[in-house]
Amino acid sequence: MCEANAYLRKQGEEDELFLEMVDRVLPHEDGLMLEDIFGKRKMIKAKIVELALVDHKIILERA
Repeated sequence: MCEANAYLRKQGEEDELFLEMVDRVLPHEDGLMLEDIFGKRKMIKAKIVELALVDHKIILERA
């Protein structure tokens, strides 16, 4: 499987799981739209801080 989990990074805290099994990340005028393998979509006003593809992680930070 090629999907990744998206995490929200907060200063001084552990990364918080935002969405599991992310298949698509699309830029949107209001931030990012993430879609999982089941078609569930979540919007977040954030930027991508890191893509750890071997670890299947997408690290986001609120914009």
